[in-house]
Amino acid sequence: MTGWSHFRDYGVSSLRKDLVSGTIVGVIAIPLGMAFAIASGVKPEYGIYTTIVAGILISLFGGSKFQIGGPTGAFIPILFVIGAQYGYENLLIAGMMAGIMLVLMGALRLGVLIKFIPKPVTIGFTAGIAVIIFTGQIASFLGLKGIERHERFVDNMREIGSHLATVNVYSMLTAGVCLAILLLAVRFAPKVPGSLIGLIVASVMAALFFSGKVTTIGSAYGDIPSTLPGFHFPVITWERVRSLLRPAFLIAMLGAIESLLSAVVADSMTGSRHDSNRELIGQGIANIAAPLFGGIPATGAIARTATNIRSGAASPLSGVIHGAVVFLILLLFAPYASSIPLAAMSPILMVVAWNMSERRAFLHLLKTRTGDSLVLAITFLLTVFADLTVAVEAGLVLAVILFVKRMGEVHLVSKVLPDPESVKVGPHMVSKEHDCPQIGIYNVEGPLFFGAAYRFEHTMPGAGPDQPRVVLLRMSKVPFIDTTGESNLAGLVKHLEQSGGKLIISCIQPQPLELLRKTGLYERIGAASFYDHTGEAINEALRAISRERCVGCRHAAFRECAALSGYDEAPGLLGFKGRSKAEAAR
Repeated sequence: MTGWSHFRDYGVSSLRKDLVSGTIVGVIAIPLGMAFAIASGVKPEYGIYTTIVAGILISLFGGSKFQIGGPTGAFIPILFVIGAQYGYENLLIAGMMAGIMLVLMGALRLGVLIKFIPKPVTIGFTAGIAVIIFTGQIASFLGLKGIERHERFVDNMREIGSHLATVNVYSMLTAGVCLAILLLAVRFAPKVPGSLIGLIVASVMAALFFSGKVTTIGSAYGDIPSTLPGFHFPVITWERVRSLLRPAFLIAMLGAIESLLSAVVADSMTGSRHDSNRELIGQGIANIAAPLFGGIPATGAIARTATNIRSGAASPLSGVIHGAVVFLILLLFAPYASSIPLAAMSPILMVVAWNMSERRAFLHLLKTRTGDSLVLAITFLLTVFADLTVAVEAGLVLAVILFVKRMGEVHLVSKVLPDPESVKVGPHMVSKEHDCPQIGIYNVEGPLFFGAAYRFEHTMPGAGPDQPRVVLLRMSKVPFIDTTGESNLAGLVKHLEQSGGKLIISCIQPQPLELLRKTGLYERIGAASFYDHTGEAINEALRAISRERCVGCRHAAFRECAALSGYDEAPGLLGFKGRSKAEAAR
């Protein structure tokens, strides 16, 4: 069910559940929104604005009953690089462009295509993002002074190493307290919002015992305003649009993947079913609107969605309530947020990175030592040491190459003898010794496409004295043919036509047959040369060679050919020419 159908049986009990779950998730979303914004290189309030605007719109227009949207950790490396290269204004434009792309993807019903992205690619870049997020918080955890953030992982690690002498013990103590509360809450009180409690306790401790000794949100970014920013439409030019196409597409693709993965997780937890295309449209609307209020790109948040479900959410209204709760807290408590130490926020992101790292799936795939392991490793390393755009592109290209190679290896063309168990021609069974050189019977197995065409071409009979006059292709195990495979088949037909031979096909499946009809090869081969059963096809092959001249047959083999086909022997200089018994009687 999608849209307003979620509210068909909605009542007071459902409203109560949505109020509870929406409030819990809203409280949890506040520290995460600020932390994600800071890590992305923008002011913390922009994360709150995104949580409010995008969170409400995703729940209203999305295709998942329980989806909670907002800023997420997956976007951190991308948004930081885009902001550093293009500036905050262009980051907003890129987010709007990504929103338009998402709406178009949903409108064109492309949601299902996201599911075809290989798992090693998604796990590889997710693990890489987790490493970048985790290591990006080391400086705040240690309270290092004079740190300059860079776009490259290696440069950031070098920067941290060169400033280790500036470690702030008070920052470490603040971060340690928050981290301890987070870990204890997960273990002993999983329903308690550990991130918020840890943030409050660490902030109070820092304010009471070592005020002014640690960097706070206020000292680093200024006070957080207690209202939404005014509506602002950024200046959009063609030059800006052209330069931001690639980053916008990356935001759209990552947002689509993350949101649909989150929706799948929600489905598995509740037994519901989401509408992937509607979800993309909802995500697109949210990402178009959020930048108009200063918000950064948003997507479905797996952890907050899971918390929403565990808290008893009954409908998408819980997501709307979550955005309203964040707005109310912003109005009432924004001045207090300015006193939060940055060191208290770093453990929250470290835990987020640890949870999103896919470490078990990563190690499992790595241990298989297959092509997938290579795709995984390359995607991961490029995400960490290059950037996510290059990593995803390289991972997808390598995955496609390996897929084509595997499919090419699956394809098999083999010459066989007729099966005595299954082939019966007239009253006679074909014996194992039957090996007439004028008939070539071939099993074709696997998809006949561009990756396997070379195998087909090299296995088929070539010109020469040993070339069979009739080629029978058994194609029951060929599920798919593309135009390259059709071209190779057409080449075989042409070769046989030039040498006076004949092609017969048995047990062809619907897709290959339909393609041959569309290209005209079906008519060229002839409808009479297609058979539903191999036995009938072999019968026709034997009749075909007996009507002509069986050249080079061993006498015993010829006698069997003649017997099976109902023909009399008439040996000649080059073999024989047969007359059917029925013809002789006439």
